[in-house]
Amino acid sequence: MASELEPEVQAIDRSLLECSAEETAGKWLQATDLTREVYQHLAHSVPKIYCRGPNPFPQKEDMLAQHVLLGPMEWYLCGEDPAFGFPKLEQANKPSHLCGRVFKVGEPTYSCRDCAVDPTCVLCMECFLGSIHRDHRYRMTTSGGGGFCDCGDAEAWKEGPYCQKHELNTSEIEEEEVKTFHKVINMQIDNEYIINILSHREKSDTYYCMLFNDEVHTYEQVIYTLQKAVNCTQKEAIGFATTVDRDGRRSVRYGDFQYCEQAKSVIVRNTSRQTKPLKVQVMHSSIVAHQNFGLKLLSWLGSIIGYSDGLRRILCQVGLQEGPDGENSSLVDRLMLNDSKLWKGARSVYHQLFMSSLLMDLKYKKLFAVRFAKNYQQLQRDFMEDDHERAVSVTALSVQFFTAPTLARMLITEENLMTIIIKTFMDHLRHRDTQGRFQFERYTALQAFKFRRVQSLILDLKYVLISKPTEWSDELRQKFLEGFDAFLELLKCMQGMDPITRQVGQHIEMEPEWEAAFTLQMKLTHVISMMQDWCASDEKVLIEAYKKCLAVLMQCHGGYTDGEQPITLSICGHSVETIRYCVSQEKVSIHLPVSRLLAGLHVLLSKSEVAYKFPELLPLKPHHTRANILTCTNLCLREMFDKDIVMLQTGVSMMDPNHFLMIMLSRFELYQIFSTPDYGKRFSSEITHKSIVIMLNVCIYTLSFLAGERFSPGVGQVNATDEIKREIIHQLSIKPMAHSELVKSLPEDENKETGMESVIEAVAHFKKPGLTGRGMYELKPECAKEFNLYFYHFSRAEQSKAEEAQRKLKRQNREDTALPPPVLPPFCPLFASLVNILQSDVMLCIMGTILQWAVEHNGYAWSESMLQRVLHLIGMALQEEKQHLENVTEEHVVTFAFTQKISKPGEAPKNSPSILAMLETLQNAPYLEIHKDMIRWILKTFNAIKKMRESSPTSPMAETEGTIMEESSRDKDKAERKRKAEIARLRREKIMAQMSEMQRHFIDENKELFQQTLELDASTSAVLDNSPVVSDMTLTALGPMQTQVPEQRQFVTCILCQEEQEVKVESRAMVLAAFVQRSTVLSKNRSKVIQDPEKYDPLFMHPDLSCGTHTSSCGHIMHAHCWQRYFDSVQAKEQRRQQRLRLHTSYDVENGEFLCPLCECLSNTVIPLLLPPRNIFNNRLNFSDQPNLTQWIRTISQQIKALQFLRKEESTPNNASSKNSEKMDELQLPEGFRPDFHPKNPYSESIKEMLTTFGTATYKVGLKVHPNEEDPRVPIMCWGSCAYTIQSIERILSDEDKPLFGPLPCRLDDCLRSLTRFAAAHWTVASLSVVQGHFCKLFASLVPNDGHEDLPCILDIDMFHLLVGMVLAFPALHCQDFSGISLGTGDLHIFHLVTMAHIIQILLTSCTEENGMDQENPSCEEESEVLALYKTLHQYTGSALKEIPSGWHLWRSVRAGIMPFLKCSALFFHYLNGVPSPPDIQVPGTSHFEHLCNYLSLPSNLICLFQENSEIMNSLIESWCLNSEVKRYLEGERDAIRYPRESNKLIDLPEDYSSLINQASNFSCPKSGGDKSRAPTLCLVCGSLLCSQSYCCQTELEGEDVGACTAHTYSCGSGVGIFLRVRECQVLFLAGKTKGCFYSPPYLDDYGETDQGLRRGNPLHLCNERFKKIQKLWHQHSVTEEIGRAQEANQTLAGIDWQHL
Repeated sequence: MASELEPEVQAIDRSLLECSAEETAGKWLQATDLTREVYQHLAHSVPKIYCRGPNPFPQKEDMLAQHVLLGPMEWYLCGEDPAFGFPKLEQANKPSHLCGRVFKVGEPTYSCRDCAVDPTCVLCMECFLGSIHRDHRYRMTTSGGGGFCDCGDAEAWKEGPYCQKHELNTSEIEEEEVKTFHKVINMQIDNEYIINILSHREKSDTYYCMLFNDEVHTYEQVIYTLQKAVNCTQKEAIGFATTVDRDGRRSVRYGDFQYCEQAKSVIVRNTSRQTKPLKVQVMHSSIVAHQNFGLKLLSWLGSIIGYSDGLRRILCQVGLQEGPDGENSSLVDRLMLNDSKLWKGARSVYHQLFMSSLLMDLKYKKLFAVRFAKNYQQLQRDFMEDDHERAVSVTALSVQFFTAPTLARMLITEENLMTIIIKTFMDHLRHRDTQGRFQFERYTALQAFKFRRVQSLILDLKYVLISKPTEWSDELRQKFLEGFDAFLELLKCMQGMDPITRQVGQHIEMEPEWEAAFTLQMKLTHVISMMQDWCASDEKVLIEAYKKCLAVLMQCHGGYTDGEQPITLSICGHSVETIRYCVSQEKVSIHLPVSRLLAGLHVLLSKSEVAYKFPELLPLKPHHTRANILTCTNLCLREMFDKDIVMLQTGVSMMDPNHFLMIMLSRFELYQIFSTPDYGKRFSSEITHKSIVIMLNVCIYTLSFLAGERFSPGVGQVNATDEIKREIIHQLSIKPMAHSELVKSLPEDENKETGMESVIEAVAHFKKPGLTGRGMYELKPECAKEFNLYFYHFSRAEQSKAEEAQRKLKRQNREDTALPPPVLPPFCPLFASLVNILQSDVMLCIMGTILQWAVEHNGYAWSESMLQRVLHLIGMALQEEKQHLENVTEEHVVTFAFTQKISKPGEAPKNSPSILAMLETLQNAPYLEIHKDMIRWILKTFNAIKKMRESSPTSPMAETEGTIMEESSRDKDKAERKRKAEIARLRREKIMAQMSEMQRHFIDENKELFQQTLELDASTSAVLDNSPVVSDMTLTALGPMQTQVPEQRQFVTCILCQEEQEVKVESRAMVLAAFVQRSTVLSKNRSKVIQDPEKYDPLFMHPDLSCGTHTSSCGHIMHAHCWQRYFDSVQAKEQRRQQRLRLHTSYDVENGEFLCPLCECLSNTVIPLLLPPRNIFNNRLNFSDQPNLTQWIRTISQQIKALQFLRKEESTPNNASSKNSEKMDELQLPEGFRPDFHPKNPYSESIKEMLTTFGTATYKVGLKVHPNEEDPRVPIMCWGSCAYTIQSIERILSDEDKPLFGPLPCRLDDCLRSLTRFAAAHWTVASLSVVQGHFCKLFASLVPNDGHEDLPCILDIDMFHLLVGMVLAFPALHCQDFSGISLGTGDLHIFHLVTMAHIIQILLTSCTEENGMDQENPSCEEESEVLALYKTLHQYTGSALKEIPSGWHLWRSVRAGIMPFLKCSALFFHYLNGVPSPPDIQVPGTSHFEHLCNYLSLPSNLICLFQENSEIMNSLIESWCLNSEVKRYLEGERDAIRYPRESNKLIDLPEDYSSLINQASNFSCPKSGGDKSRAPTLCLVCGSLLCSQSYCCQTELEGEDVGACTAHTYSCGSGVGIFLRVRECQVLFLAGKTKGCFYSPPYLDDYGETDQGLRRGNPLHLCNERFKKIQKLWHQHSVTEEIGRAQEANQTLAGIDWQHL
């Protein structure tokens, strides 16, 4: 169909492009009926431009629409060419003082914690940086999209409302423009126009099958359905689904009605099984065209009004004008009320227009707010029915009006907004029980979804109340109290909802639905406290609210007494009447918001001292029913719990404390115990005993709260900061805490502030973090005295931790370990009588009874914790009395006489001892060791108070008796402790002496064993000085003069079977666990890709090191057969696991991975442990006259020629055998060369097998191919891995300025030694002819011969890889040479030859800019010789080489350029030949150039090499320079690597994290047409931004769909990647497709903490040390290991689909 359309479409396009905008506008200017004229033009053109085929072409459509449709309007509007007209307008315009920038998804927003009126007031980055707030305490978050910048809104900020850009100004606009624009807008915005042109049909009727977005179906469901419905591929379906999700709709089929209807029915049928079906419509193509143009028009209007403030005001005016239909007929109303019928894309377009027009002008914003409030109920109803998120609903605009204080007040007084919101909320919660309370049955998914939507109304209420009024008008009072009434109605429906009865006997099968009620309670917490704040700001309102609340509470509890028989309780001669209410059997609800609101208001009355002007006694019934709640306080939220305590305190302060206590005991069902003597002895069973202990504990605990919790302003004489200080002190008493932990543990207000910063300095010290961990606050020692063990916000676990920590601290400070109650502030007058509860008779009776049980110590229902709590209560009473006595004035009498009451013995019938006497008895009880200090503190305080009371000398006798008694007991106690400590010390000394004696005996008996261990330690130590060579000898690592090191025996122990074995050639193989991986850490060209790994030849490594093979090891040794057994068991276990679980593990057994059995380090192969291989091969006689380089090259060339000839002969068919033998005679074999000789492999079978195993593993991983041990490339990969690993270690040491042979970590040292020895021995298990072939080719790259063509030029060979390859392949040739040339000579000549080639490489590529730093004495010999060499090069390259720079500069370039090569060579020969390093190279500091040259048998003037061998070198240099690639480079046609290569580093990150967020918010997904990426992720290796974790950017990799990051790791890091997820502030490590982990980011806030997920929003700054740590992990190739460790430690990481990131 598309192909038929093409020519027709092109013809239409041509005809449209011939239209002239100017002419059309001219026609309109003359027209009498402008509206009709324009409609006709649109009806004719729109369907031709939009929607002419199955696939939209947005660029083309926009271009045509601009030309044909919008162009004429712009001409008409400006009256001239818009290109001139609009700039003129813009010039005349003075921009609005409101910023109004609409935030994109993920854009950084800033809120000032000091100046913002509420947390919804935010600034964009530009305004923030230009405002005063950047120096304040601010919070940074990322926007969810849709809000806008509040810069310039004076109501949003307490100070600094304007940034430098938005200072106040206004603008004027010409009258003529106004009229024109009025017409244009009036006409365009007439929504009828779509209906008018629907009658106009094209010839052929075509339709679209349009799929709409919903929030119910998942991506997968939509993709699957589309594949079935419209027969598309998965890729296309993913494209459709992404667009539907982004824009809200997408056409999935184009054609006639029937064709589209069929697709619709399939989609509906497939998606309607579990949920409601996807929304699909078949729409006429011209309707769709006009809808698309409508959107274009709205965004065009948005851009037009940007030119001038006047135009914006006109648009607002037109939009708010009432239409002919009266109520709700203005355009704004109609758009709002149809919001839920529009799709996502259309909504966001018109919301943006509202924001950029109506909300940018205060006058129109006010009018719009009124319209919004009038339609509020309807809008919310639509929102409930709709299933789109609130962010794309018009209701989300409420935040823009309701948070503006003046608008909110205006809406409350004029539109009664508070009542409307609450009423709307109540309308949506219809389920009630018989008492009219909310009832939440089992919640279905749909009900839960609706309930979540209803909660947004609470948010609106919160916005309205967020800023408290400073001045009240009568009208505001009246409307607020009306709203308060509605709110009380709401709370009344919650009072007592979800009542539960205690379950007895059997287990609960189905837990009742409690979540919904709790959610509601939590959401309303802040609203309730804001209501109280509003009430507190006006006395009249407070009194009225209090009366109303009380009345509602009376209604709620009116029904309780019906039919209840009152009962009388009496203890200690006090009696009280109450109702019978059994908590354990009757219904109890924890939802009592009305009571709690009353408690809050009561405290406010107390605080504002209104209570004295308005003395109204509270009736008591409510409180009687309240003691029941306290049994389930653990469930309650802190807010609920605090208010419950206040309510109880209110009750105590208003009635006789004895009566209160009796009622409380009866509610706790403990009344019998205290009212009946000896009741405690008659507990029938263990269960009642246990439950009574628990109830008693809770009861006493509650009593300590009632008397001790006075830190709420209004209850005690304190202010808000005292309250926070106390919270912080108690949190830090548990343990030192990080800032975020502390903030989390403190209550937040409605502005998400805890007020912590203002007081933290006073109570704590801050300790900065190190490389890991976070900054910690530690409590100041002087604050410890304020610690209260029974702090009411402690959970049980926190309490025991805090007790432990405080006792430990006291022991460290050598203080006694009592934790007495702290001194408390006095109560406010309204609560003053509360203190008497501590000295009431019933309380004393409770204390006495429990102490009595403790004294008698058998069979009673007492526990130590109960006793501890009673002691605490006694302590509180004593502290209280002491305070009263200290603060007493002349005329007052202290009525608090606790000390006198506790020294009186019990009444006549029982004659029980006094509390004081029992305490003295308990002081010496052996079973109460832990409480002795506390009892002693109580007695001491008692005596101090007694002293204060008896400061008038009345009876000194009694006092001294008590003191003497106490002191004598204390002395006894001290002496006893001292004696015990002395005994313990003597015993310890005796044991230590015995142990050291036994050790000495053991050493004497096992002398030889100890000698051995010491030797063994020396041989395996990490520092390389393990040789008996005298240090003042010169050490030489290679050549005929190589230092001979006596061989040392090496003994190692297998970690699996613990058997010790010596490493020998013929013994069983011992292996090291190793990990081989591809690496681009040293790469200078990441874009290079191996197209066909099967045919790729890795013999020559390019100097850009684009991809190498790195080997690392953890250094743990096993027997080869033990390892084989272990690996087989791992494989078997993995097969079983796969059948049970489908998760990935941290290692992939199919790829040969396993964890080291000892340290669990990730490994994928093993390296065999070998003796130095050179000593094994080089066992022939060395003649003294070794050939020089020239002779050696000639000899080798002859040997190579002979070999090539023989190979050629072997490959020809053997029918010409007679001829061959003749030719063989003709060929002169070099002297002593025996090509038919095949050396015997010295290694045991087991070692040979391991050589093959590791070789094959390196080949498999390095080339990403299937293992094949016969492949000729295996030896090359082994040598390459050895060279690359040495290069990467040299780089790390250089970057960290560490000496080359300093103390390397054991695992590195063992790995390098084993790897080098393995690479040197591997040729023994490879085919001899293959290795010889490799050597010939490598040799030919430096010494050309006829047999090899197309070898790389000297600029394209990494010389160190070449050196390693040649040195390690050479023995394959040398083993057939019996002429007496030693292997060492060959090594030396190869090394010299490669070194000279490298010097030529450096000179050819050296950067020859003059440095102006020319040395004074240019006559030094190195400089003159290097100049001479440069001239030779100049001559050979045909003068293409740049002009000759100074000799000093050249020599400096050569020295710097060759240093890395020399260091790598030194490491290589050190490990190959086992010659220890000279001590000079083991110290950091100097460059060690001369020492390295000596160690490597090089002259320190490297140019001498050329002079000594000039006869052959000149011809070689000439052959190198004549290569065409060298010419191309010198003529500037290609690039080459310069030396020394710079170290690769991770990218530079900005210091301030918000600039990263800003960069990411501007990043669009590359595949979905300018859509903002949801999870922008930055590659820290190359700096690319990627669209992670989304369907749109998935690509196919090796037959699997993977996310953008995983795909990127393969192109950038050979499968390993380090990323920063910008929105989450989280570092992501990926390795392969199945492995990944999150890592701590390098950005910290001022408190030394990371903020993963940006939840806290503190400003973040780069911590260079942490970033360096990540970089070091990368340099050391430890990323994969780090992932392995993380996945082992945290099993949930294995369940993440890393490949989709």
